[in-house]
Amino acid sequence: MNADNYTPGPLLSATRQFPTVLWNDSSDVAELKQSISFGGVGATCNPQIAYTTISHHPEIWNDRIIAIADAHPDWTEGQIGWQAVMDMSVEAAKLLEPAFHATNGRDGRLSIQTDPRNYRNAKALADQAEMFHNLAPNVVVKIPATETGIQAIEEATYRGVSINVTVSFTVPQTVRSAEAIERGLERRKAEGKDVSGMSPVVTLMVGRLDDWLKYVVKRDGIFIDASALEWAGIAAMKRTYQIFKERNFTARPLVAAFRNVYHWSEFQGGDLVVSPPFAWQKIINASDYEPVARIDEPVAEHYLKELQRIPDFRRAYEPDGMDASEFLTFGATARTLRGFLAADNDLEVLVRDLITPAP
Repeated sequence: MNADNYTPGPLLSATRQFPTVLWNDSSDVAELKQSISFGGVGATCNPQIAYTTISHHPEIWNDRIIAIADAHPDWTEGQIGWQAVMDMSVEAAKLLEPAFHATNGRDGRLSIQTDPRNYRNAKALADQAEMFHNLAPNVVVKIPATETGIQAIEEATYRGVSINVTVSFTVPQTVRSAEAIERGLERRKAEGKDVSGMSPVVTLMVGRLDDWLKYVVKRDGIFIDASALEWAGIAAMKRTYQIFKERNFTARPLVAAFRNVYHWSEFQGGDLVVSPPFAWQKIINASDYEPVARIDEPVAEHYLKELQRIPDFRRAYEPDGMDASEFLTFGATARTLRGFLAADNDLEVLVRDLITPAP
């Protein structure tokens, strides 16, 4: 379906009114085609999304995985699974090429996430990022916002890779990541290397910050206005957006990990990327909501005051609330990274069951 003759719902109306762009939080080809009809100009993926897509479409992927294994008899289950992920990503990237060319590479990008098992090895992350970068002209590569990841982000940027920073939940992470991207770009410029085709983004997983703070409040017995807990990620992203503008960072912020419709509506009007799962896109687009520019509207003072009672919110909200050495052990980071590692393992088990089925 072509966006030009699609009856505009809130998603398409927003993409036409504001610089805020829509990316699909999945590289599932069927979902991405529909998202493009809503005005989508990009897509993201992570190990959990990749595993879910492959496991939910056995009619497509079972035979393909077996064929990969047959063609590479000495490959590990992990290598076979990652080849399937790369194949899926390349096919999704092809759908986004029109947007990539129409925006001179600013959008029309497909995110591929680096192997979470490399989270302690900056060189391995940068090397894999460079390899993924060469799969298609419109790839953007995800690297986690940990201390090791930030080293890899700078190095991969220097090598010419457009980065999508991930596993990122706090203002300190987004700011340190954007600074690393700037350092990588400056190193390229100093050597006369081209940066004109690079389009980095820095993700803040707003809903996962909310999830973590809800857990902390329950764990620590903090009596709080529960409605404030829906606004923590929004507050962190709005502060990130203002800092990025003030410091003139090259990277755009990207909003991910939806938990409510505010995670779309509160960011309209800004020069940033909003990346809802397709299920949320359907809900929003079927509504009668009229998009309004809200990115510069501050979070209510009452909510901020309530949230400031949570130490981990203060760490997440203040630009210097954490040192890079603390990023890996921040609760939302550890939870998410462990989830990605588990999904990686689940994909290996899926491959094992196909190529070495139980007797």
